[in-house]
Amino acid sequence: MPGAKERVLKRRIASVNSTKKITRAMELIAATRVVKAMQRANEAKPYATQITSVIENLSAGGAAASHPLLREPEEVKRVGIVAIAGDRGLAGPYNAGVIRAAERQLNAARTEGAEYALILCGKKTNDYFTFQGYDIASTYTGMSDSPTYENAREVAGEVMRMFTDGEIDRVELIYTEFISMGTQKVTVRRFLPLESTDTVAAEGGGDSSALAAFEFEPSAGGVLESLLPRYVEARLFGAMLEAAASEHANRQRAMKAATDNAEELKVKLSREMNRVRQEAITTEIMEIVSGAEALGSD
Repeated sequence: MPGAKERVLKRRIASVNSTKKITRAMELIAATRVVKAMQRANEAKPYATQITSVIENLSAGGAAASHPLLREPEEVKRVGIVAIAGDRGLAGPYNAGVIRAAERQLNAARTEGAEYALILCGKKTNDYFTFQGYDIASTYTGMSDSPTYENAREVAGEVMRMFTDGEIDRVELIYTEFISMGTQKVTVRRFLPLESTDTVAAEGGGDSSALAAFEFEPSAGGVLESLLPRYVEARLFGAMLEAAASEHANRQRAMKAATDNAEELKVKLSREMNRVRQEAITTEIMEIVSGAEALGSD
């Protein structure tokens, strides 16, 4: 019997070792990817900062825009919820946090008497809301690990179309904001309608004198209106990049925890196997001694 138990423990230890190798490899891969994702997010910030600065200066200089993206609805009848999560699991609470936040916003819209439209980025969010029986307006997958600007343009284009066509009256953006390697938080922000140009100028501190050095064709207002869709795309792209960095950081922590747990389990199983082996040896010695004593008495 002890021999059988020892064989079982050996198989379990071998299985734990194999799992540990896999989780360690995934941890190292995630560590490499999170650095690249952080670099991409930092590289995209100057573009977003510059386009925001131009819009602030144009607004502060008195440029007016009557773009549909600025339309404030008289009544919110349908709320669009853009949720950015991952295509894969094994990332700790990353996907669950976004899903819970999206569900809260969805229930809040229902409480207000409004309908909802789910625009989901990531296979995990799509799987969950499909399983729960929610209506999904559109789904985008295969872009969570390394999103491109074209991905952001595709999603933003569909969201802007739905908003300008009157299919949705307000859009909430839900994603995981990357603060540091150890800190990420789920963030809910109003995505559309955009803030009025007066608000952008006041809060952003735009420089009205900046317009004096430039000539605009066809006009400052026309330039402002053409920049607003690019501004929406840049905001969504920035959110996607932060979400990607957050996903890799969460996966790295989750895989490190799994590797540590595997090592602890391996130590416990090794101790148990040693105890079983010692018990078997002790039993054999006792049998030999008992046999020898029996022969001596004969």
